[in-house]
Amino acid sequence: MKKHIPLILRILVALILIQTLRFKFLAHPDSVYIFKTIGLEPYGRISIGIIELVAGLLLLIRKTAWAGALLSIGVIGGAVLMHLTQLGIEIKNDGGLLFATAILTLILSIIIAVIYRKDIPFLKL
Repeated sequence: MKKHIPLILRILVALILIQTLRFKFLAHPDSVYIFKTIGLEPYGRISIGIIELVAGLLLLIRKTAWAGALLSIGVIGGAVLMHLTQLGIEIKNDGGLLFATAILTLILSIIIAVIYRKDIPFLKL
């Protein structure tokens, strides 16, 4: 079981990252609202979607899981920061679901990065 937990975590984070892409790439009104509010519409929305896609794909490959986790930490850390400084916890009466999902994704990405820390070439751990 211990062997399968890292894989389950990687798949879970990849699914979270990848399933949100339809909102970004198809210009869902909520996504447009978020990125307009932080002044990054439309280029930031599309760019962040591409970064999340790359992170999700890297997480699915064992040898690149560390890179996907670090990329996810960066992009989701930015999302959490935007929630705390500009957007607020609740977006358009979602009850804080988007923020909670970002926090969960950030925590899981940190756990994945810790699990695969020995694979990070520039750390030499």
